[in-house]
Amino acid sequence: MFYLFKDRTDAGRQLAEKLESFRPSFPLVLGLPRGGVVVAFEAAQKLHAPLDVFIVRKLGVPGHAELAMGALASGGLHVFNREIIRRLKIPKEAILEVMDREQKEIKRRETLYRRGASIPALIHGRDVLLIDDGIATGATMQSAVLALKQARPLSLTVAVPVASSDTCRELASKADEIICLYTPVHFSSVGEWYENFEQTTDEEVKALLSQSQRIRVPS
Repeated sequence: MFYLFKDRTDAGRQLAEKLESFRPSFPLVLGLPRGGVVVAFEAAQKLHAPLDVFIVRKLGVPGHAELAMGALASGGLHVFNREIIRRLKIPKEAILEVMDREQKEIKRRETLYRRGASIPALIHGRDVLLIDDGIATGATMQSAVLALKQARPLSLTVAVPVASSDTCRELASKADEIICLYTPVHFSSVGEWYENFEQTTDEEVKALLSQSQRIRVPS
């Protein structure tokens, strides 16, 4: 079996080499938890940039949770699939109920991982590098990009070790720049390109964040 990466740390180091020329004026590296934070840590170390997390939760259609009617992200940032909402005639009360549930989960994770500064305050006017351990369908990353743009970063670059070529092309129209280290021709899942793709734990995320430079801004 052929693997591109030994594990997420190896993927992060390979991606970091590619990003070495990425030297923006006001960089901020954001990892999508949990696995993306491991990769993002290596990039942040290489760029001598602060590291934080960006949490995105899908807003599932009531009764059909696998179908997304939008997404909710850190800092109250959100995007909606208005076509799905209109076509299925989803009432406002149902949308708010799902948003409230997912907001509680985001708050729980922020309390676990972060130190209280709001994401919009962190992002505004900075060159943001958004990283995950790979992209398959791209739904989560697209939601993250659309949400982050609402906070008006100076620039927004998506960087991943591996992704499908179609997804990279689609994201290129949404982010300022997209960096996909590998885009295999036959792509079915992110994990197939890792020798070790075990789930990252909350404790690992917290440990990496504690080792990293963090931005201190008022909440």
